[in-house]
Amino acid sequence: MKIRAAFVAGSLAISGCTTTGLGTAGVGSAASGLANKITGGDDGGSGKVAATIIAAMNGGLVGGQIGAGMDERDRRIALEAEYRALEYTQSGQPATWKSDRSGRHGTVVAAQPYRVGSQDCRQYSHTVFFSGQSRNARGTACRNPDGSWTPLT
Repeated sequence: MKIRAAFVAGSLAISGCTTTGLGTAGVGSAASGLANKITGGDDGGSGKVAATIIAAMNGGLVGGQIGAGMDERDRRIALEAEYRALEYTQSGQPATWKSDRSGRHGTVVAAQPYRVGSQDCRQYSHTVFFSGQSRNARGTACRNPDGSWTPLT
């Protein structure tokens, strides 16, 4: 009986960190397309990649209050920085971004990755600066098998 209770408790703990609500079609191409764009490649469809990134990251942290007033282009640049921080940067190192049009800029810092079940997860923070003010948000995202990241809510 104790073994069964431990198994159920463990299963619930692991399932609490799984991501839901994403279809798998096109999400893997978002991750590879963004990686290509970040490393200087050209996918020939920047708007399509941006839309797929936004869908895969469910708007990220910048999709919340810290992104209020941002246009789609600035939001895309900020989401790319969130992805870079989660996927490529070392713990505590900033991934920065800057909009040439609006003057907004920001910094995304991800913490050390940790494993929950079969997923790698990272806590991260995103600070957006504009007009002498700043807004900050914190969250956690877990990496999906296809390479995309999904913020946990």
